Amino acid sequence: MSQYDVLCIGNAIVDIIARCDEAFLTDNGIIKGAMNLIDAERAELLYSRMGPAIEASGGSAGNTAAGVASFGARAAYFGKVSNDHLGTIYTHDIRAQGVAFDTRPLTGEPPTARSMIFVTPDGERSMNTYLGACVELGPEDVEAEKASGAKVTYFEGYLWDPPRAKEAIRMAARHAHAAGNEVSMTLSDPFCVDRYRDEFLDLMRSGTVDIVFANESELKSLYQTSSFEAGLDQIRRDCKVAAVTRSERGSVVVRGEETVPIKAIEIAELVDTTGAGDLYAAGFLYGYTAGRSLADCGALGSLAAGLVIQQIGPRPRQNLLEEAQQHRLA
Repeated sequence: MSQYDVLCIGNAIVDIIARCDEAFLTDNGIIKGAMNLIDAERAELLYSRMGPAIEASGGSAGNTAAGVASFGARAAYFGKVSNDHLGTIYTHDIRAQGVAFDTRPLTGEPPTARSMIFVTPDGERSMNTYLGACVELGPEDVEAEKASGAKVTYFEGYLWDPPRAKEAIRMAARHAHAAGNEVSMTLSDPFCVDRYRDEFLDLMRSGTVDIVFANESELKSLYQTSSFEAGLDQIRRDCKVAAVTRSERGSVVVRGEETVPIKAIEIAELVDTTGAGDLYAAGFLYGYTAGRSLADCGALGSLAAGLVIQQIGPRPRQNLLEEAQQHRLA
């Protein structure tokens, strides 16, 4: 019997979230809707220019792990923080969510990662991330027992930016597959796909990755096409299962020749899209590891994503299992 339902591997980042207008993005050279990698100096500059902000433990896969745990499933996490104030906050927050997190913290420099997230009035988020201690995640941080003992090991495409993390991912995937389990990834960001398109395709086509999460822009970037349908036809051939989100148009899940359209849930107000894809993956993987149908998995993902975009911050304030029960999905 598996020890965990989902093991998530990602960049452990403390999010610093503030509202801004479109002019702020232009004046500060920030690419709207993207994850912009920055150095320590620019991190300090942007922080000094931010308005009132909320600090919250984040990082894409960390958000997914928190979501999985909120559904009542067994979640574990690998991610590197430093032995500093933000690292202590991050460790406390993710453990408080019910996630098993035992990665040894880094002593000294660089400090724990942080991401300055600017949310415009349309709810779009533009991330400016200083990776800090994240770049030190490596094979020595892969706990073999957790990597072998999770039904699905899930990692974020952003991990292809710090060099040693690739080795850690491949090692974790070997442990997972040797134990008869599956590996999943999220493409993370269309700019991330542009940087690593060939490597991502190889991960899928080689069987290193079984399940892929993407949004419509990432799918089109991956296959360098302007056609959603063409991208969908390609991805169904390249991996076992793919779930592609389309914002208010819901999502589409494919497995072989099977195609399952999923509706988005109705929301009262779009507040902040930070974490939408992360929470979709959480709901989907909760259902998937419980043996639910693809339609149920997609509906659970849609529910979690729809809830998180109605609040500031990337981690749900509601108990997702209770929400699923209220929506007759659990």
